[in-house]
Formats: sequence, C-alpha cells, structure tokens
Amino acid sequence: MDVLRWNPLDDLKTVQDEVNRLFELRTGGRTGPATQRENVSARVWTPPVDVIENEHEIVLSVDLPGVQQEGINIELNGDTLSVSGVRPLPEEAQREKYLRVERQYGEFKRNFTLGVQIQQDNVSATFENGVLEVHLPKVEAVKPKRVEVKVGS
Repeated sequence: MDVLRWNPLDDLKTVQDEVNRLFELRTGGRTGPATQRENVSARVWTPPVDVIENEHEIVLSVDLPGVQQEGINIELNGDTLSVSGVRPLPEEAQREKYLRVERQYGEFKRNFTLGVQIQQDNVSATFENGVLEVHLPKVEAVKPKRVEVKVGS
C-alpha cells in the first residue's frame, strides 16, 4: 500500500524558504519593495492522509480544509484509489492583499495502491469539518479466515 509520497520539489521549496529567511535576518528584513510581498500562486499540493486497515476494511482520512465537497473527486480503478480536487485561492489573495501565504492552494491528487480487492459497490465517503473519510470494504475472500484445528482423524 502506498502511504508516503515524496515530492523533491517540496525539499527545494524548503531550502528556498530557509535561504530567504536567512537573507532577511542578515539584512534586518530590508529586502526592498519588490521582494517584501511573497508570490501568491495556485499550484499542485499534497494533502496529508492517514490510512488504517483492519480485517474488514481500509479507511482513508484526508485533511482537506477549505475544500468544498463539490470540489472532491474519488475514483476506484482495480486496486488503485485516486482522490483529487481543488482548493481555490481566496479572492483576497488574488487581489494581492496578503503579505504571506503559507497554506497551499490549487489542484491536488493522491493515488493509493490498495493491494487487496475491494467491494466497489460498497465504498462510501463522508466529508465533515474539512476531513474526507473513505471506507473501502474488503472482498470476503481477502479477509482472514480462522480455521479450527480438530484433534484426531
């Protein structure tokens, strides 16, 4: 099951942010009018996900604050689950009123290889308080079956 997804661009962004912070400390925050306002843009981002598996189902909990229910797409293709959508940039940010934007906006997409057969007709999803929860019940044959051991022939 694919739980972690590494994006090398996130590491580069972290390094860039640290260099910018160090430069601001060295110059006393006097970076000039051109660089005082950070770039506000919509880009692809990766929401955090918890994946829980028990003998009956796999449950994904996806943090999607600021995303509208209508902006979420869930697709199950074989043993691959895709969760995608968009968190729009607020109108205030588009008018360049923000000095700093650290939350991520734009499109997102996460793919998970489940590794087990799922009862596709019984998959359900709920969205409450910015958390998407997807329940993926396993096919009966996949569930562990306890075999009783008898004494004698």
